Amino acid sequence: AFFLRVSLFRLKDLELAKLGDSDVHVKMLAAPINPADINMIQGTYAILPPLPAVGGNEGVGEVLEVGRRVAALKPGDWVIPASSGLGTWRTQGVFPEEALLKVPSDIPVLCAATLSVNPCTAYRMLTDFQTLAPGDSVIQNAANSGVGQAVIQIAKASGIKTINVVRDRPDLAKLTERLMALGADHVITEEMLRKPEMKDIFKSVPKPRLALNCVGGKSTTEMLRHLQPKGTMVTYGGMAKQPVMVPVSAFIFRDVRLRGFWMTQWRKEHEQDQQSVATMMDALCQLIRKGQLSAPACTEVPLQDYKAALEAAMKPFTSSKQILLL
Repeated sequence: AFFLRVSLFRLKDLELAKLGDSDVHVKMLAAPINPADINMIQGTYAILPPLPAVGGNEGVGEVLEVGRRVAALKPGDWVIPASSGLGTWRTQGVFPEEALLKVPSDIPVLCAATLSVNPCTAYRMLTDFQTLAPGDSVIQNAANSGVGQAVIQIAKASGIKTINVVRDRPDLAKLTERLMALGADHVITEEMLRKPEMKDIFKSVPKPRLALNCVGGKSTTEMLRHLQPKGTMVTYGGMAKQPVMVPVSAFIFRDVRLRGFWMTQWRKEHEQDQQSVATMMDALCQLIRKGQLSAPACTEVPLQDYKAALEAAMKPFTSSKQILLL
């Protein structure tokens, strides 16, 4: 059925909208294909654009021209979407100024293109749910995802230990090596979560106060067992398409907290609070400049090969994000 979906896509020449006084003409440079983009196309996401629509919620572009009321941006600046639904899979576009956020142009283009979704999600989840100090630990599943890779690096920069759960796969040793190189403290398979050897990990690392879940189902229940009393599990995705099951004892005797997180909602709630957005963006750009936060493993694809990129993005066990070069 997916191939039918790819055939719903067309590469089309659209006429550029006229530049209004508060508009910005942007030449797009690069835009990733994220799971949420695919969900939107499938009609299973919480926000759906009116059709026909341009795909893509994330990416980076260069400002070519600005309307006469635009004060904060000038030609040559780099911009990323301020919220979802911008439609970034295009070569050029005219957008209202408030739909864009300026980012420094001295960071690598792939870092900028993948900045607004995964690193921001990782940053917020590490910041907003538990007060973590150096030496504390976090456990997460789908640790090889874009968010997972960002969590490992941001945690490492703050002295927080990570226990990273991935699905067993043929190239497990290679994946483990890659995550360790990013700063992971432990990489384990979902099966290992149930094994007595987990005790060995907790000899060197304290039990986690925070668990990050984007899978659901059995692996999530197993991950929850290792949380400290009064620990928090934050769910931000459901790749297994199975519910989160919690043993009653975890609620009663360990008072664990279950929360949800959606970056789009956070942005909506902080529209008037530009300070928290700026603080987060500055922190992430500083980490990028210091070499402590890199773009996820990427495969760069020219826009005309978008069908191949979409198909690759749907494959299981993908450890590389497809990035459309525009």
